[in-house]
Amino acid sequence: MKQSFEVKGMTCGHCEQAVRQAVQQLDAQAQVQIDRLKNWVEIDSSQPREALAHAMAEEGYAVA
Repeated sequence: MKQSFEVKGMTCGHCEQAVRQAVQQLDAQAQVQIDRLKNWVEIDSSQPREALAHAMAEEGYAVA
């Protein structure tokens, strides 16, 4: 299921990679698209929204 998140605090490619890895540690098959200029992350995963948001927040990013 595709889910979109507003994720603030991503400022560089390293930030994008940290978010992508956090999600893929939770679900290795997850498809992650990121647009850091728009503070936007779209994830196609079977994991619950709360778990995905928590994984990104654990990396230090504000997730709406």
